[in-house]
Amino acid sequence: MSLKHAVLAALLEGEASGYDLAKIFDVSVANFWAATPQQLYRELDRLAEAGLITARVVEQERRPNKRMFSLTEPGLRDLAAYTSTPPRPSAVRDELMVQVQACDEGDTAAVRGFVARRMEAARAKLGRYDRLRERMLDGRDEERYLAETERVGPYLTLMRGRFFEEENLRWGEQVLAVLDRRAAGRSGRPEAAHQG
Repeated sequence: MSLKHAVLAALLEGEASGYDLAKIFDVSVANFWAATPQQLYRELDRLAEAGLITARVVEQERRPNKRMFSLTEPGLRDLAAYTSTPPRPSAVRDELMVQVQACDEGDTAAVRGFVARRMEAARAKLGRYDRLRERMLDGRDEERYLAETERVGPYLTLMRGRFFEEENLRWGEQVLAVLDRRAAGRSGRPEAAHQG
């Protein structure tokens, strides 16, 4: 998947500035596609040049002028064609997994700390996702929301993000428990002083 299609999909919500899109990516799209604001602005320029989105300037009195972006018909067609293309398999590249893999020969205490921080980040993301979910549901239960909403895609991707972070927490709890048990079991042995 390219950033192009993630931006086009985000613009299905309606006209947005680059700043608005950066916030959308940070809150809702980040659960499946990460991009820096600089990458977003470059992609918006490319999409506008390609005619897949339009950009209009909104003049502001006390702030710099801003550009508002919206999908064009060619952009909608491109996005529709993209949805019929089989996705490439996901490839996981996670530096923490390499550190956990090597923790027996490295600084186990540091790796334990990294796992704990990953869990803190997962809890924070879950909190953001839960707040977004509550805004989306707007007092309705899930069944009613899904029956009434115009677009289910944002909700379904939000739920995937929630499941991913919940799994990060479950995995982290197990890793910490294993490392703690191993550290406790080695605390009485002489070689424990040489290991993290």
